[in-house]
Amino acid sequence: MVLFSFVFGGSTSASDYRNFLMAGIFAQTVTFATAGAGAGIADDMHKGLIDRFRSLPMARGAVLTGRTLADLMQTALTLVVLAIVALLVGWHTHTSVGEVLAGFGLLLLLGYAFSWIGALIGLSVRTPEAATSGGLIWLFPVTFISNAFVPTENMASWLQPIAEWNPFSATVQACRELFGNPGVSRSDAWPMVHPVWASLIWSALIILLFRTLSVRKYRGADG
Repeated sequence: MVLFSFVFGGSTSASDYRNFLMAGIFAQTVTFATAGAGAGIADDMHKGLIDRFRSLPMARGAVLTGRTLADLMQTALTLVVLAIVALLVGWHTHTSVGEVLAGFGLLLLLGYAFSWIGALIGLSVRTPEAATSGGLIWLFPVTFISNAFVPTENMASWLQPIAEWNPFSATVQACRELFGNPGVSRSDAWPMVHPVWASLIWSALIILLFRTLSVRKYRGADG
């Protein structure tokens, strides 16, 4: 946060860029927790803990749901610390408390959705190290081909639609609007015009898809 704020912020109005940046930093933080979720599940698999859970009379999805919810609690704590640091470096919100809390709610929902992607990766690899690598390598294009650090209008014309329809971008844009921060998109793309709804829909679809795949993967390893 300090690096982006004071190094990249030097190329424009520092306070404006700081306020523009924070929604992207918050979103990047919650999505990068995906790697930890995948590594944790892979470690449980490696140590045989998951096999013990399978022998108990419980729903197959309960173990994965518990793990992803525990990761969500850790992510929430991280967001609290990050918000405090953001305030210390000059971040400000300009909306009501309810809207600010709604923005953080969207961030946590996105983090929870991405943790299910991490769960599927963790169930699909053999070691925690592989889960960490697999959980990070795809996140870099997702977070950087977005509106997190620069407006999509400044990107190449062929790259703009990719960034605008990126689920990550929708949450970042929604948070900027809910926080009252600069960076309102001039794009006509539906996710940029209706970012709150787009963020909710993307997160719900990701949870539905990857929870289904993760539970199926978990059941498939029963034998």
